Amino acid sequence: MNFNILPHRRSLPLLWKWIILVVIGLILIVGSWGYSSYRAIFKTNVEKSGLLYIHTGAGFDQLLDSLKNGKYLIDINSFKWVAGRKNYSRRVQPGAYMLKRGWSNNQLIDLLRSGLQTPVKVTFNNIRFREDLAARLSHYLEADSAAFINVLNDQKVASDLGFTCESFPIIIIPNTYEVYWNTSPREFIERMKFEYDHFWNSARKKKASDLGLTPLQVVTIASIVQEESTKNDEKPRIAGVYINRIKKGWLLQADPTVKYALGDFQIKRILTKYLSVDSPYNTYKYVGLPPGPINFPDIASVDAVLNAEHHNYMYFCAKEDFSGHHNFAQSLAEHNRNAAKYQNALNRNKIWR
Repeated sequence: MNFNILPHRRSLPLLWKWIILVVIGLILIVGSWGYSSYRAIFKTNVEKSGLLYIHTGAGFDQLLDSLKNGKYLIDINSFKWVAGRKNYSRRVQPGAYMLKRGWSNNQLIDLLRSGLQTPVKVTFNNIRFREDLAARLSHYLEADSAAFINVLNDQKVASDLGFTCESFPIIIIPNTYEVYWNTSPREFIERMKFEYDHFWNSARKKKASDLGLTPLQVVTIASIVQEESTKNDEKPRIAGVYINRIKKGWLLQADPTVKYALGDFQIKRILTKYLSVDSPYNTYKYVGLPPGPINFPDIASVDAVLNAEHHNYMYFCAKEDFSGHHNFAQSLAEHNRNAAKYQNALNRNKIWR
């Protein structure tokens, strides 16, 4: 009986050796896989900092193209693997996201999946026409200029916000704003309405009321004043001239309104033939203010009207030294002398149009 048991005893060590080898092999395999997975998830993979733009409607393949074209990642394959494990490939959200150099795939995907965008700064000033504003906005935001101009000219959008199509521009206050890159044109206009309501606080409304003007009238005058002068220290005096004319029921005879009616702000001399253009914006032809602003006046111009100088000037004319300043006059005779000086200066410089 002893001889029958001995072979079985000798086979046990061999079997255990194989078991141990298999276990060690599995541990090595699992450990290697685990280490590789850890590196794929947590190792640095973002090569440079920058804004990544993901367009509305973009899928995972378009996102990968953006990452490749921007050369943001060290290893695109590890990003794809981690994105799959975190179920991000089906949850791509549009927007502009600030990536940081040294981030891991885990950090990057957590940001993109959260939808926490980085706002972009939108700056605009010295804008005359709606088309110009639309082009400027499309430079900063995802929507193209056609989409913006459609909203800016949409009478229903204007009406929904309490304005007419002509008065609509008064809600656009030139400044720098932080908005999300994929903000739609309608959302942007609604943001401007919020800024407009904030701008026209009780103090500004009272100043307008004290002048006998509405916010629309103030902004319309400011748009004319802004075209007349780039000198902020002179704008309140020019505003005072126009307010004096309004109070007396005079024609404003504002040259910039004729340029606007003609659609040409490059005109240097307002010739007699221009004055007959039939437009409600032609203040040589129609008494009172035009139906809306002729540009998007900046805050300095609006505040210049609200703080208009109280004086007796009824006329003003550009100085003959082309300094950008003006000569002011109370009488027509004095104004004609100032105008003659300026006209002669134009002639000397051969400026005929």
